[in-house]
Amino acid sequence: MQATSSTTDAAGNTWLHIGAGSFHRAHQAVYLHHLMETGDASNIGWSLALANIRDDMTPLLDALERQGGAYTLETVTPGGVRNYETIRSIKTIVPWDAALLELTAFGARSTTKIISFTVTEAGYYLDHQHRLDTGNPDLAADLQGELNTIYGALTAILRARAAANGGPVTLLNCDNLRHNGERFHDGLLQFLALRGETALQQWVSAHTSSPNSMVDRITPRPTEEVRARVAQATGHTDPCALMAESFIQWVIEDQFAAGRPALEKVGVEMVRSVLPYEEAKIRILNATHSCIAWAGTLVGLNYIHEGCARPDIRKMAYDYVTQDVIPCLTPSPLDLANYRDVVLERFGNPNIQDSNQRVAADGFSKIPGFIVPTLQECIARGAVPHATLVLPALFFLFLQRWAKNKLPYAYQDGIFDESATRTMLASADPVRAYCADPALWGTLAGSPQLELPLREALVHVQNWLAQQT
Repeated sequence: MQATSSTTDAAGNTWLHIGAGSFHRAHQAVYLHHLMETGDASNIGWSLALANIRDDMTPLLDALERQGGAYTLETVTPGGVRNYETIRSIKTIVPWDAALLELTAFGARSTTKIISFTVTEAGYYLDHQHRLDTGNPDLAADLQGELNTIYGALTAILRARAAANGGPVTLLNCDNLRHNGERFHDGLLQFLALRGETALQQWVSAHTSSPNSMVDRITPRPTEEVRARVAQATGHTDPCALMAESFIQWVIEDQFAAGRPALEKVGVEMVRSVLPYEEAKIRILNATHSCIAWAGTLVGLNYIHEGCARPDIRKMAYDYVTQDVIPCLTPSPLDLANYRDVVLERFGNPNIQDSNQRVAADGFSKIPGFIVPTLQECIARGAVPHATLVLPALFFLFLQRWAKNKLPYAYQDGIFDESATRTMLASADPVRAYCADPALWGTLAGSPQLELPLREALVHVQNWLAQQT
């Protein structure tokens, strides 16, 4: 459809967000709060509703409901300056129910103009060819009518919306997925095709837009320490308090199907293409984050800033970006070397207390999403990506620790097959089996251009680890 990016008469317009995790409340909700605080007439009437697909966030939603949707956000600079702000943009809490009846009804309303979501990279169930992984149990169940995934939930919402003549709606992906709007939109259409919902598939194509976006703000999981600092600083107890770094960024392609609030007035970058921004962010920030988390875990560290403070781990991240990523992304409208340095400064912030456990999660999505494109591009131009291969080497050794129950925490991954991973690691040549997995490596799977230098990287990392004892 022809999407419009203009703001509309916003009286009664709702922005529905699915995914009640910390990131949304430290990012999208903050921008909308600041926008509402401007008092600009074009934004009066826009409100934010918060929902979740699964019941794991019900205690938080209940607590937010008791507080009228308000909560305290603590932000901290690399220099340790802390600020506290009460965020009031969430006006409606959509209660969870197993059939998602409340969510479906809310999303079907004609006044709901934007539906955004944060379900993590693994929550899109896409393989290396950007096709749905129909072997995933949650996705397979939703193809039979259950409601475990974003596809199942939005199918129910959009079916109800079409039946009620609810009008066009923007579906806005806010996760760290390359080409996130396009990937989600293609996945949704695949899902509807597999369900045989041809009429709804046509309605979605005609009545929705899915702009690509790039989001950035380090947001650790909330802790009791955060809540204690908030209580001391503000004088009141807030069970919903959370913290984030002071840095924040949001870049969105200006393709909204039913209007939008004037996000550019509070620092959101509305652009024609997010490609250079997302490539820099995914390859430099996200992949480097994983590198530091995996390496730090292997040497017994608990937090990202601890790894970033070590010259050897920091050099791994620095060399990966400098030797391989910057050549791949040049030319760029961004100063990539400066971006690298800012990222490392942010990661080194000791006040964030971002755990290796959080950042090390979902490696089976992060290898293909964050790391493989750089490997492919280096190999295609005849360069051996030695610095980049350190990252999957770290992850391989991390998995070996996991298989032996020697990780200091529970590894969380939304898509990996535990049984298949154990089989791979127990095979006669686990490195070859690791390199042969097309879900991880795509077209590089099984190639000597991947396997041989990855073996070298493993020796390099093993020698480094041997020096730590």
